[in-house]
Amino acid sequence: MTFEIFFLIALALFFDFLNGFQDSANSIATIVSTRVLRPRYAVLWAAFFNFIAFFFFGLHVANTIGKGIIDIAIVDKGVIFGTLMGACLWNLTTWYFGLPSSSSHALIGGMIGAALAKAGPGALLWKGIFKTVTFIFIAPTMGLILGFFFGMLVYWLFRKSAPLKVDHIFRKGQLISAALYSLGHGGNDAQKTMGIIASLLFSAGLLGKEFHIPFFVVIMCYSTIALGTMFGGWRIVKTMGQKVAKLKPVDGFCAESGAAIMLFISSGFGIPVSTTHTITGAIMGIGSLRRISAVRWGVVGNIVWAWVLTIPCSAAISALAYTLIIRR
Repeated sequence: MTFEIFFLIALALFFDFLNGFQDSANSIATIVSTRVLRPRYAVLWAAFFNFIAFFFFGLHVANTIGKGIIDIAIVDKGVIFGTLMGACLWNLTTWYFGLPSSSSHALIGGMIGAALAKAGPGALLWKGIFKTVTFIFIAPTMGLILGFFFGMLVYWLFRKSAPLKVDHIFRKGQLISAALYSLGHGGNDAQKTMGIIASLLFSAGLLGKEFHIPFFVVIMCYSTIALGTMFGGWRIVKTMGQKVAKLKPVDGFCAESGAAIMLFISSGFGIPVSTTHTITGAIMGIGSLRRISAVRWGVVGNIVWAWVLTIPCSAAISALAYTLIIRR
């Protein structure tokens, strides 16, 4: 491997770290805000389940990212550099402002921007892009519906129980739901970086004639996203856990369980969804179960704007980075 390939792999792993760092808020916001676990223990809990996700999921999402968004024939070191710069810079920008935007869509926007800068619209694989963009709307909607109906079911089942008893049960139950959500987070998000690294290696002729995801890439990416989760994105924890809707342990359990189911389904079908969108929708669902005004819709509006801007902004940054690197 050349120095440039080593550098790009390191940059991809930095993105993976940022993904865990930023999206750790999704995994732990509810168990921190409901005081089920202290922050330091919550991040360790989430990081562990991020890492062991490779025992439970195939590599469908990694293959979608690696060869289903842009034509792999046009991928080279410049395209990968532009992709990662677009994704990383947008992630850092939204982290600074405390906005839970999507690392997944930042990466996809980066791929689109670099591909357009190099080869124009013909390099885009519209089927994969359409499927991914569609789930910008489907994932939070399904998260909201699942969170809402989980809440309805649980509230009905425990309608005659004392509040203290319910709180005690779901403080323990939330450990399970947070673990399931962290499994889904690792199983979907770590694979996106695997796809980028594998496409880089394939374009350099280091994977042979057939595209595949090497095992060492799998382990590297799961380890890195878990490390990012351990450091945690505390600015975003506050937004997700306290500003969207105030949560009790039973609410956190329902939101995480609904979001986890959505992530398991999408990972099984190889769809790179936003874990941020999914958990936000689930929190909105459980918040609106009590009353519509329980959801702070002004905060939700700011979050939605971050979602809408993610793909075009990361694509613009990526296209600029690609243009600059090939002119140096």
